[in-house]
Amino acid sequence: MQHSQLKIATFNLFNYLEPPNAFYEFERIYSAQQWAKKQRWIVDYLTEYQPDVIGFQEVFSIESLKTLLHKAGYHYFAVVDEPQVIDEFIYKRPVVALASRFAINEVAAIEHDQELAQLIGLSAEFTFSRKVLRATIAMPHIGDVDCYVVHFKSKRPMLEVDQTSQLAPEQTIIAHLKADIAGGWGATVQRGSEATLLMLEMIKRRERTQNPMLLMGDFNNNLIDGVLSHLLTDSLRFAPAFDSKTYLTKYCLNDAWQLFVKSQTSTQNPAAKLTRTPTHYFGASSLVLDYILLSCEFDTGYDDSFYEVSDYQTYDRHLINPEFERDDQSTDHGVVMITLTLRC
Repeated sequence: MQHSQLKIATFNLFNYLEPPNAFYEFERIYSAQQWAKKQRWIVDYLTEYQPDVIGFQEVFSIESLKTLLHKAGYHYFAVVDEPQVIDEFIYKRPVVALASRFAINEVAAIEHDQELAQLIGLSAEFTFSRKVLRATIAMPHIGDVDCYVVHFKSKRPMLEVDQTSQLAPEQTIIAHLKADIAGGWGATVQRGSEATLLMLEMIKRRERTQNPMLLMGDFNNNLIDGVLSHLLTDSLRFAPAFDSKTYLTKYCLNDAWQLFVKSQTSTQNPAAKLTRTPTHYFGASSLVLDYILLSCEFDTGYDDSFYEVSDYQTYDRHLINPEFERDDQSTDHGVVMITLTLRC
């Protein structure tokens, strides 16, 4: 059967900016050779793994990426924002994008509920640090699927120390400590608020359209430490138990990794042997920061599901065993890709 399998990937491109433009600082410009290597690395991944739908983060050069992907067979492309340009050629605030082999029927930037944001303590000026993209894709067998691409606020503190101030060594350390504590918490609040307000808009959209949902991107956080755990809410504290079981499943998201583990429990591969691969390394630490979340239509535990998560891959060769000639201009994230197989 045609399209009995679909492949979905989330891909942080790590400063995708065509020279002679610079990212963040005037000297950070790719040479012609470096840029060619970066583009070749992206195409090599797409050629080898053949994802059907890809969510991208850290896109500066939109038209360049669109052209590259079109040549690779992705004739549908979506973006809802533009990076910020300062000093004519220095870029900051990259955007997210999506490419698909299947037709995109609708594209929108998510607008959060401002009244609700203020009710939970956010200011009237609150905005997503990066606009969230929603593309409604006509996928085989299942029809329109709302695909969301995110790049939530990073853990970089939102406060900086004035480098021009003349302070004693101890006072300098204290200033940095205060900035790290307060600024780090500010970034956490921003990140958690973005996820909360997005989830509410996804629920609102689901109620109106009944479209299956797919959320992917660089979350800049793991899903289990509380900041983003509400993205996987699957129970209600005070609602009637029967009603919760009947209706809640339709509005919840599931971690693709957990759905993959579930699909393996009935095979010859014991789930206990499955270990999730980190997607980002910083010093001696490693974390899963890149995720794909799915609605119940992709959960085998749901009677009316269409697909199951039959494979889950994290491409990380460039992180754990890099080769200079091949991986010099790759990315600092692993590329996560899932395979969805049509249920019989």
